[in-house]
Amino acid sequence: MIATDRGVPAEHILLENKSTNTGENILFTRQLLADKELDPGTFILVQKPYMERRSYATFKRLWPEKQVVVTSPQVSLDDYFGHRSPEAPSDEEVINILVGDLQRIRLYAEMGFQIPQEIPDEVWRAFEALVAAGYDKRLVK
Repeated sequence: MIATDRGVPAEHILLENKSTNTGENILFTRQLLADKELDPGTFILVQKPYMERRSYATFKRLWPEKQVVVTSPQVSLDDYFGHRSPEAPSDEEVINILVGDLQRIRLYAEMGFQIPQEIPDEVWRAFEALVAAGYDKRLVK
C-alpha cells in the first residue's frame, strides 16, 4: 500500500472496501468514521485526473458540511496517454471514458447525485462533436 510504504502506520489507516461507486464510497466512509467515533472536518480525495470534478460534486452533495480538497497525479494529457502500462485502456477507450465522465457531470447533477458543475459551452460542444464522432461507448443511455 502506498501510504504504508511512505511511513503511515497501518493502524492509522481505515479502509472502505465495499463501495461500487463514488457515492457509496462517501456514504460507507461516513459510516466507517461514525462507527469509530471520528468526525474530521476536512477530507482529501485522491482520484484519477478525469474524476476530480465528479468526486468533488458527489462529496459536496452527500456531505456538504465538510471541507474537501480533491487531487490527482499532476500529469499532462500527453503524459497521461503516454505513460500507461500495457494493460491500461487504449487511447480510444480513455477518450470514451472522458466523454462519459463529462456527460455524468451534467446528468448526475440533474438526477440529484451531485451538486451542479458549470460546463462551458465550448466544452459541451466538444463533447457533442466527440459523441458524433463515435466516442459514445461510456455514455449513460
